[in-house]
Amino acid sequence: MILLNRERNSVFQRFQEPLPCIFVKRYIAKLCDSVFCFEPGAMLLVENVKKAYREPNGEVLPILDVPRLAVEAGEQVVIRGRSGGGKTTLLNVISGLATPDSGKIVVQTTDVTRLSEAARDRFRARHIGFVFQTFNLLAGFSALENVLLGMTFTGQRHDHHRATELLQRVGLGQRLSHKPAALSVGEQQRVAVARALVNRPVLLLADEPTANIDPAHQQQVIDLLRDVCRAENVAMLLVTHSPEVSAQFDRVEHLEELNRVMAVVKH
Repeated sequence: MILLNRERNSVFQRFQEPLPCIFVKRYIAKLCDSVFCFEPGAMLLVENVKKAYREPNGEVLPILDVPRLAVEAGEQVVIRGRSGGGKTTLLNVISGLATPDSGKIVVQTTDVTRLSEAARDRFRARHIGFVFQTFNLLAGFSALENVLLGMTFTGQRHDHHRATELLQRVGLGQRLSHKPAALSVGEQQRVAVARALVNRPVLLLADEPTANIDPAHQQQVIDLLRDVCRAENVAMLLVTHSPEVSAQFDRVEHLEELNRVMAVVKH
């Protein structure tokens, strides 16, 4: 672990006189909790994240209890687990769409759990791409306009060249003006991928990206995600219940081992 230089220097300045080692260790540990510590190369760090929902009868239903998950810059990681196991909730709290009850989620050097809702929205727009199961394309907008929409919340001007380039890269250069109804399901998913990447995110989250696509086009989507993330050095966290998808990745995390709630349910 690396302590921010400014904070580290202040520690050593305070301890110019010899002190028992145990007091120094305790001070540094407390400072790490109150400011920020990070791991070399980690683009995403999830620590001690818990999330629960209250049911209509008043009972608390635990969903997440993740002690630790780290993803390096440019790394491609799959989380595999059954439906209803908390995979989508995990992506939602990482992206800031939802807030955990406790724990820390650091993207690059920002703990998103400490941001206000408005600040989380801005941070997500600028730094995190999200590919949803249901695409979430606006029916009244063309493919190009849907991708440009991804730039709306960044506070930056629309980059038509970047949006067009991405659509060309995913094979839709001749369908820029087509609306979702005029596109196949596979083409709609490719528009969603382009939209997720348009702001040059450092992290891409993909929620069951092949769940709503026919088998003939599933491999195209996986290849597209991997190739574009590799070309742009984007870290990717993809959740799936498909063994065919997870078998293509070097690193696969199983939800039953990652999420303590699932381990309890399993046993």
